[in-house]
Amino acid sequence: MKYIDEFRNKELINRLVEEIHHVSKQEIRLMEVCGGHTMAIQRFGIPSLLPENIKLLSGPGCPVCVTSRSYIDHLIALSKKEDVILTTYGDLIRVPGSSSTLEKERAKGRKVKIVYSVLDALQMARDNKDLKVVFAAIGFETTTPASASAILTAEKEQLKNFYILSAHKVMPPAMSALIDEGIRIDGYIAPGHVSTITGSHIYEPLAVTFKVGCVISGFEPVDLLKSILMLVKQKEENRPCVEIQYKRAVKIEGNLKAKALVEEIFTERDDWWRGLGILPNSGLSLKEKYSHYDAEKQFDAAIETLREDKGCICGEILKGIKNPKECKLFGKVCNPSDPVGACMVSNEGACHAYYRYRRLEL
Repeated sequence: MKYIDEFRNKELINRLVEEIHHVSKQEIRLMEVCGGHTMAIQRFGIPSLLPENIKLLSGPGCPVCVTSRSYIDHLIALSKKEDVILTTYGDLIRVPGSSSTLEKERAKGRKVKIVYSVLDALQMARDNKDLKVVFAAIGFETTTPASASAILTAEKEQLKNFYILSAHKVMPPAMSALIDEGIRIDGYIAPGHVSTITGSHIYEPLAVTFKVGCVISGFEPVDLLKSILMLVKQKEENRPCVEIQYKRAVKIEGNLKAKALVEEIFTERDDWWRGLGILPNSGLSLKEKYSHYDAEKQFDAAIETLREDKGCICGEILKGIKNPKECKLFGKVCNPSDPVGACMVSNEGACHAYYRYRRLEL
């Protein structure tokens, strides 16, 4: 309760809101690039507390949302193999592929298993030596160290039936690409969980090259309002820089052990992001030394021809060009129970957040 009282204190929130209104003089567009922030901003009604000249945009901060449909099709193809157990986090199981989902394949009897961590997938490999266990490895810098650790564990134990299909991505190329596309962003509410791993230095080029400030934020109302105030002050004083609001969790240098682990196992590659296309050096694949754990290289899979749904504007939503309520499918044929696009599936998706907290707004 003490934690909640400190970061949801009504008097402090009111003071921060008052200061934001007092300091903010010009129009400013701030984008969050963290799914946790997207959900928290809508849950706590942060937009309703801000002056009209401050606009909050939701960016590509949900790993499930930015993952390509072809990756889902690849997982589905692997799940159809009789000797494969396909393991995945729960929020990926309902993401639409071109003609199916992992949930539908599981209903057909495929060996698709929901896991809470990659450790569960490792244990399945130990317990099922006659089968091949593939882990759907998605996520940004936050989840990559766990995948790297799993590979080292498999190597140490000589688990020859464990594999990952990597869709791991890194945030800075996407943040830069949005600005390169001409999307107006005056400041980034930088991701909290990602930054616990990376530290703050990865955002320096955004401030130096693009003159866009970044504030690494926590997830409570006080955190978010403080971060918004810091970004407003940067804009008003014309001093774009990188600052850490979430100091109780984020260090400038990040988590050195986690970063070293990722560097040992993974190498950068070009990767596809929904709404942004292929971005150079924005994805991670296993180094050649560990390629015997790479499901992409070790399995032949009949992946169906890619098909995208017409009418879904998830890509534009992820770029901050449109909000979910501008989609003709939103809340009608697309809802959390029967999602059309990935942004409605994940709890961290902008469409899911809007549906849960703002769909009744006029």
